[in-house]
Amino acid sequence: MKLTVLVDNNTLIDHYFYGEPGASYFVQDGDTAVLFDVGYSDVFIRNAGRMPHVDLLDVDFVILSHGHLDHTWGLVPLLQLYTEAVIENVAHKQPTLVAHPAVFRTKTLGDWGEIGSIVPPEKLSGHFRLRFSNDPVWLTDRLVFLGEIERRNDFEARSPIGKVVEGGLAEDDYLVDDSALAYQSPEGLVIVTGCSHAGICNIVEQARRICREDRVLDVVGGFHLLNPSEEQLQGTLDYMGKLQPAEVHACHCTDLESKIALSRVVNLRELGVGTVLEYGGF
Repeated sequence: MKLTVLVDNNTLIDHYFYGEPGASYFVQDGDTAVLFDVGYSDVFIRNAGRMPHVDLLDVDFVILSHGHLDHTWGLVPLLQLYTEAVIENVAHKQPTLVAHPAVFRTKTLGDWGEIGSIVPPEKLSGHFRLRFSNDPVWLTDRLVFLGEIERRNDFEARSPIGKVVEGGLAEDDYLVDDSALAYQSPEGLVIVTGCSHAGICNIVEQARRICREDRVLDVVGGFHLLNPSEEQLQGTLDYMGKLQPAEVHACHCTDLESKIALSRVVNLRELGVGTVLEYGGF
């Protein structure tokens, strides 16, 4: 599997790409191409245009980790990209969009207003096949969308973020739509997250259960450790220290103090736009 970072908060020195506070990854497993999240704007498209091995018109799956704006608002320029391909008679695939059924619910946060997707699924259905699932969805023999994450520990996903609206009623949003990917390599699992609102440790445990594999090679993505409570941070450190993945690429919504703390218990590696990570297959 090859993972290319199209969007992150950070860019790497001497790699002249654009960054923004969002996330988007291009994942290739054999002949299958997956676009995991689309960031906040058209930055992922502009960056992809500078990467010869990334073709956003040759994508088999678009995966949304959850419904927040920094992971879904790039759907607008993505729709423009596909519409222009149709108008200009440019060859392209029709991807399958995979996400949790709650991903397109209205999400609000105080005076900010809407922080969820601004493109409704009925608009997307003209360009993508839609597959909403609470259950895991296997994209290839080795790559799986984890579905709704079971929240089994007592230190993660304890606080809501804003409100979610369903049937005209607003309730606290615990981000039940938050999910991730897992890849089975010969050396262990590679877990790819968006923001880990469900809890990074909960996500890793779900991947281990679904894939029936205890070894973890890498965890890539946002850990949702932004000024975390002492309980959440210490619980995460204890878990990761015991797990001992070969590497960890914590980024996006992981603050500096949390990265420093993680670096004391795991092999923490730098990541930014333009990073390419490769893992063995079978």
